Amino acid sequence: MTNDDRQFLEGPHSRLTEFWFVVRVCREFIRGFRKLHFVGPCVAVFGSARFKEDHPYYELARRMGYALGDMGFTVITGGGPGVMEAANKGAKEAGATSIGCNIVLPKEQHENPYLDVMIEFDHFFVRKVMLIKYSLGFVVLPGGIGTLDEFFEAVTLIQTKKITNFPVVVMDKDYYKDIMELFDVMIARGTVSEEDRKLILFTSNVDEAIDHLKKNVVKRFGLKQQLFIPRK
Repeated sequence: MTNDDRQFLEGPHSRLTEFWFVVRVCREFIRGFRKLHFVGPCVAVFGSARFKEDHPYYELARRMGYALGDMGFTVITGGGPGVMEAANKGAKEAGATSIGCNIVLPKEQHENPYLDVMIEFDHFFVRKVMLIKYSLGFVVLPGGIGTLDEFFEAVTLIQTKKITNFPVVVMDKDYYKDIMELFDVMIARGTVSEEDRKLILFTSNVDEAIDHLKKNVVKRFGLKQQLFIPRK
């Protein structure tokens, strides 16, 4: 979190201070709109920055990025290392466009080397808006608190009908077993309906994930089929 965020979230400040905070946020939104407006149909991929290249989750993310790129999607991630790097790498290997939306943190998170476009944000909430605004689907790979934040943000927007027809694929059923069980508990107790989770797929299979995205992105949004001819 930047000093700007910390100061803002400490409580009320002078009207002038808060006015300039809003101005800075607006500038960040405008910069994001300008940079991402023409990136094409995107699928966002999220997961931990902590997995190294020899980790099975890194390879899973690379395969997922390749499969998305092979369909013709632009792959958009948080732009950092680990799962994000792997997904961007897979997209590049498939000849697809690779985008990174990096975040400024006290421990600097450098961008990975597989990005065609990189944009850096100071505020998490601006970054999350951009990632959802420019994506037609959302793939969640194993990750920590930040990954869960992205996941539940998307699910909340789906549940409250702020976005519709937005498929969420959660990869690795073993890793997310407790989250799957939590959804079963919430459905049983009436806090979540079966309807709410129809576009959420828990799977460990890349082919099943891609079929789900084809059904709920390509067909549902009426995207041109020539965009999804497999890459040579």
